[in-house]
Amino acid sequence: MTHLHRLAALLGVLAPALSALRDRLSAGDPDRGDVPGWVMLTLMSAVLVAGLLLVAQPALEGLFQDAMARVSQN
Repeated sequence: MTHLHRLAALLGVLAPALSALRDRLSAGDPDRGDVPGWVMLTLMSAVLVAGLLLVAQPALEGLFQDAMARVSQN
């Protein structure tokens, strides 16, 4: 099967899904969710992870260095 045939088969499979998605988005479906809420949730999660990483980074580096030293000893 050539690349062109594979691409055509993939587009044939994706076409109905893309059409259904386009119809759902254009219909103003009330079940789409609260986009600003999801954006805020994502940003708050990223800030939380970054804050935890700042606090835990020295300990994690120490654990990594200790593990590497033990592996290199054996």
